[in-house]
Amino acid sequence: MSTVLEPTAPSAGAGLQTLPQRIREHATRDPQRVCMREKRYGIWQDITWAEYQEHIELVGHALVSLGIEPGDRVAIHSENRPEWLFGDLGIVAVRAITVGLYPTNPPAEVRYLLQDSGARVLFAEDQEQVDKALDVEADCPSLEWIVYLEPRGVSDYDHPKLLSWDDVLARGREHREADPSLIERRAREAESGDIVTLVYTSGTTGPPKGAMLTNGNVDFATRVLVTEGGTYDPPPTSDDVLVSYLPLCHVAERAATTWTNAAGGVTVHFAESIETVTANLREVQPTLFFAVPRIWEKLYAGVHIKMNAASRFKKLVYGFAMKLADRIGEELVRNQGNHTPTTRLLYAIGYPLVFRALRDRIGLRKVRAASSGAAAISPEVLRFFFGIGVIIYEIYGMTENSAVATVNRPGRVKLGTVGEPHDGIDLQIDETTGEILTRHPGVFAGYWNKPDQTREVMDTDGWLHTGDVGVWVDGTHVKIVDRIKDIIITAGGKNISPSEIENSLKTSPFIKEAVVVGDGRAYLTALIGIELDTIGDWALSRRIPYTTYRDLSEKEEVLKLVQKVVHQTNERFARVENVRKFRMMPKELDHEDGELTATQKVKRSSLFDMFGDLVDDMYGNRTAFAGGDLTTVHTPEHSDGEMEGAA
Repeated sequence: MSTVLEPTAPSAGAGLQTLPQRIREHATRDPQRVCMREKRYGIWQDITWAEYQEHIELVGHALVSLGIEPGDRVAIHSENRPEWLFGDLGIVAVRAITVGLYPTNPPAEVRYLLQDSGARVLFAEDQEQVDKALDVEADCPSLEWIVYLEPRGVSDYDHPKLLSWDDVLARGREHREADPSLIERRAREAESGDIVTLVYTSGTTGPPKGAMLTNGNVDFATRVLVTEGGTYDPPPTSDDVLVSYLPLCHVAERAATTWTNAAGGVTVHFAESIETVTANLREVQPTLFFAVPRIWEKLYAGVHIKMNAASRFKKLVYGFAMKLADRIGEELVRNQGNHTPTTRLLYAIGYPLVFRALRDRIGLRKVRAASSGAAAISPEVLRFFFGIGVIIYEIYGMTENSAVATVNRPGRVKLGTVGEPHDGIDLQIDETTGEILTRHPGVFAGYWNKPDQTREVMDTDGWLHTGDVGVWVDGTHVKIVDRIKDIIITAGGKNISPSEIENSLKTSPFIKEAVVVGDGRAYLTALIGIELDTIGDWALSRRIPYTTYRDLSEKEEVLKLVQKVVHQTNERFARVENVRKFRMMPKELDHEDGELTATQKVKRSSLFDMFGDLVDDMYGNRTAFAGGDLTTVHTPEHSDGEMEGAA
């Protein structure tokens, strides 16, 4: 094992700063400064630090008036909006525990999460989420109150557990008048070991588990990631701007929005919805931007789609600029993200020509720190953004270690790695299994009501077993190979990381999903899902008629297009890692159908159950295969691509 740095645990005394305490400091120091904005009626509305603090206090008092005691759980089921933060920090301010639900959670998952956490109060955003709660509340004996944020469609409901957001604020004011020192008393009583949130895991291999994060965990992570510049260099300030759009119940967005806002004083803009993120980015032009690979890939694909429909002159100019970008990107990669005289010259040519307008169009003209995490990202996507002047720093962490593990730092970027361990943490790679282990004050307190499963990931020496396989690069940087459970071992005994192949396939703007299959098999195959909007535009421009997703994915022209992508991917990998056959998924994967988690991760076991006939068909020896050209085969049931040719 290789050890990096032994941590020093923070004490629970004077050094501890809770998130509500950080907000109070901002509100005291600069009460009228804007800390967040949300869009209402087409106009960005300002919210000051004083207003933020006021709402935290009112929510906290209201919860106590409803009978909430320290350690009780309060759930939030909403899209990103100011009330999410008001509720979250109001809950923490009275030493209760926040439980975040994904907006896309269907009723069955809402039932499980409310039952498992034992939540007594639920903040539900609108009629959709209220209806889910009312569908399952009879099965959730702990649930006493459902607070709705949006009255439209709900205000006429007659149910004894329903309260409006306005009712809650009114209760809070009344309770504060009767007990004005409550919040201050609870702040003095706060301890490092207090559990402040249950962050439920994605549940790719079983029911989600509630990871318990404490005041100490969050304080340590906030210091490392934000105030000490672990993610941003230099650290964020009140001059910085960010857009909040990923679900706040996920630890990555909690760090990117709530913790960064509280510690750095950054102004948060709440995207109107996940669908409007690109438009909101253009309006806001953030200085800090965190995204999962899917967002970066979507921005990358969107640029190419727009240019495919551009005039001949624009295509020529864009083509010239992209040659410059390729040169810049390649040299930056070789120099660990550091500019050279050559890259500065090429960028000076490309910026006024295309790069400035392009970055403005995608909303990244002012970005000074961009990062990617939560999954692997294609090197091709990274090189593109490097080339236009947006250096993306890959980072790595997980719920169970409060998102603190590794980061690529300015001037020390190694493409394909997730960077170096953060200062103040201990990180090892097991010599036998290759598993990444972390140990530091951000490591969680365990899984809620699941001591056996906690022991599976936490050993007696305090090491968190991440479940990720990694290797050292140059003795300093960590490269993630894959999840241990996802590693494919072929019939020939070869260990293969499917995620690298899948991410290479998804670099194409035409491919949305790719799942490589081959465990215990003689060769690799893939289930592929098309990007409907992109291929739909492509088909219409070629006057290829279609009706449904399935109809489009079965078109011969589309199959040839996908075959080309598979062939290009195969050229990047060793022969044993080549995808020999593929089948098109007949539908878009969906969270409600159980094929995706709430974080849009593929549930492989569910996918294989649903599309098992396609997998069996690829290994049914219906068609001979070997290396060679790709051809198309049609059957009445489905369409596929096969690798055929002379051995």
